[in-house]
Amino acid sequence: MQSGGNDPFELDDMIALRRDLHAHPELGFEEVRTSAIVAEKLAEVGIEVSLGLGKTGVVGTLRVGTGARRIALRADMDALAMPELADRPYKSETPNVMHACGHDGHTVMLLAAARHLARTRNFSGTVHFVFQPAEEGRGGARAMVEEGFFAKFPVDAVYGLHNMPGLAIDEMAVVAGAQLASSDSWLVTFKGVGTHGAKPHLGRDAVTAAGHFLAALHTIVARVVDPLQPAVVSACALDAGDFKALNVIPDSVRIGGTARAYSAQVREQLEAEIGVVARGIAATFGISVDYEFQRRIPPVVNDADATARALRAAQVATGRPVVTDFPPSTAGDDFAFFGAEVPGAYVWLGNGPAVDGALHHNSRYDFNDDAILTGARYWTALVEQELE
Repeated sequence: MQSGGNDPFELDDMIALRRDLHAHPELGFEEVRTSAIVAEKLAEVGIEVSLGLGKTGVVGTLRVGTGARRIALRADMDALAMPELADRPYKSETPNVMHACGHDGHTVMLLAAARHLARTRNFSGTVHFVFQPAEEGRGGARAMVEEGFFAKFPVDAVYGLHNMPGLAIDEMAVVAGAQLASSDSWLVTFKGVGTHGAKPHLGRDAVTAAGHFLAALHTIVARVVDPLQPAVVSACALDAGDFKALNVIPDSVRIGGTARAYSAQVREQLEAEIGVVARGIAATFGISVDYEFQRRIPPVVNDADATARALRAAQVATGRPVVTDFPPSTAGDDFAFFGAEVPGAYVWLGNGPAVDGALHHNSRYDFNDDAILTGARYWTALVEQELE
């Protein structure tokens, strides 16, 4: 599995690269610098490089021997639009942009494995190293798929990995079935008749209607969805009136939020029921309502066979028992668009303790460089076992 020497995965260089990427974060579809570095590092070891899929996406292809099986390994590259508050030598140099989810580490782990595999060539088949842009809500995976990823790079299985604070750096969690929820957005606009706050009988009060809607909204999960099926419906934004005019009942109220589910059936149920509640409340108050449900990311559901293969690789990479009862997350990941086309498995790699409570999307979060070795070993073991 190793190419010899004391540093088969070039760990010193990879740590330096990870910190460089951390200091120079780029938002989704803007990963120009990151993509150029990835392409250069792949080409240096003779990996075939394809650019431009999903605007800033990079795909490295390595074919060895006569094996017919083809797999894809995916890492995300983008950062988040938020400030970095922790003081560290490689702190973000871009205002209000930071790697707060560890995509800098994901990129480097896959690069380390790709370069190692290109040198050792201890497999027979085809592996595509997919460096995806815009995972953080901008639609990078969907863009790559819609622009013909599977036509250009046909594969039999696809694999993803994400760091997880709280698990040890040499610990992994691999679980079949639902891993991440669908991530959808909804928007409800109640349209009444504005009037003087002292004379509510002369108008149609959209604000009071909105209040009833917010209370009723939470009965969807509590009283409509099967209690054995996890789901989340949250209102996250509200826009109405003017605090400089507290004697005016406004004409309209706009409410938006998120809906999460682990199955297609429950996802459809949430979409329908939010509309039912909104229209029912509007009818009760004699006003009109506009309702929009935006399907953004489907759930990530691990295929049983792909998960079993990932589990074997994780056992080799860590040399310790793998967590197989890790609970699914209500977060979303657009890896789902890859996994919807071919069998896939999305696994968790430990990031060590959450320092100062800094979990993903926290302004003090940082990827743990000590996890790079385990991640690179996992990707390498997966390729060598999948493509024996």
